Amino acid sequence: MASIRRTLSPAFRDRPYVNGAGSPFSVPSPSQKLLSSSRYSPPFPSVILAFAVNVRRFVAGVLFHLPNRKGQQWRRGFYRCLLFFFLGFLLGLLPFGHVDDDEIPGRSNFDIEPPHVNVQFDTGNADPAVKRREDLVVDVSFGVVERSLDLVPRKQLIIVTPTYNRALQAYFLNRLGHLLGLVPQPLLWIVVETDTASMETAEILRKSGVMYRHLVCGNNSTSAKDRGVYQRNTALEHIERHRLDGIVYFADDDNIYSLDLFDRLRDISRFGTWPVAMLWQSKNKAILEGPVCNGSQVVGWHTNEKSKRLRRFHVDMSGFAFNSTILWDPKRWHRPTSASIRQLDTVKEGFQETTFIEQVVEDESQMEGTPAGCAKVMNWHLHLEAHTLVYPKGWQLPKNLDVVLPIER
Repeated sequence: MASIRRTLSPAFRDRPYVNGAGSPFSVPSPSQKLLSSSRYSPPFPSVILAFAVNVRRFVAGVLFHLPNRKGQQWRRGFYRCLLFFFLGFLLGLLPFGHVDDDEIPGRSNFDIEPPHVNVQFDTGNADPAVKRREDLVVDVSFGVVERSLDLVPRKQLIIVTPTYNRALQAYFLNRLGHLLGLVPQPLLWIVVETDTASMETAEILRKSGVMYRHLVCGNNSTSAKDRGVYQRNTALEHIERHRLDGIVYFADDDNIYSLDLFDRLRDISRFGTWPVAMLWQSKNKAILEGPVCNGSQVVGWHTNEKSKRLRRFHVDMSGFAFNSTILWDPKRWHRPTSASIRQLDTVKEGFQETTFIEQVVEDESQMEGTPAGCAKVMNWHLHLEAHTLVYPKGWQLPKNLDVVLPIER
């Protein structure tokens, strides 16, 4: 059979074919017309053209059931889901309308500023280390209630207790430890012993449930006056060295304290004082010693002891408390000197309080009477003697009872 190429003229045989479009019997496709027309139109970037062709094929393959290669059916479903997801995402970002406040039923044309109400809530089950204040904001127009919670941390209490071996030591420490366990935290109990730290005292402190520090005073003095002075100075040195921040209060273990006293201590800014009831077992008398106040201002002093009228400040050791930053931050309180504040062992008995207070404040104008009016007694200083009682070793009796009675049935 003769080839059809032999029937064609040389002009047709020499004509170049473009994508099969050179045949006289073929119909050019739209893409071929576009390519052919490019000779007579401005040049079109090939990258954009290829991208447009690929997009057209992708959309046609996704939207229409065009024949695909074998094994490529799953791609059509995947690309279709991807396309509609992308379109839905774009439609979700477009705003379709706007509603003014005037169009809301019952909404007035003017704004009403919501009143601000401060409400104090009881936080009995809350963290005892903080005081909580909640601000209640009420929107009158819609009745919306919003709460903002402010946390006000409590001041730390630093309770200094000197102690020594005696018959009622275990009773006194346990009683004071149970009371401090009822005081809201934060609270640090500094207990100071002389010479060595006894195992009995350490056991009571561990069982008290109160955060404590067990210190030892190196000055082994047998005098009651010097012993208490050295033990308190050991605690003051510890507070100054570690820069403990809080309200320092000297609480002897043999005194009696009300729980309200420790709540009042956190209201002290610099130096606070209050009256103390003095009870003597041997003298069978009681006196009131402490400040006379006009509100929270100290205007005088209660005292009945003629021998103590020479003191500058008539107050008991358990009748005042002060801010611990006075010990290690003198610039904050404008102290004239940066010397360490300590109790003096060179003064007579009964003058340790006034000589110590003279280092902390200048006069009554820097004192705070608490509570208001200083008309409430919150602690009692007991002068109890137990010289006839023998201190048992380890607070335990070494022998059993001599008489053993059988149980009758």
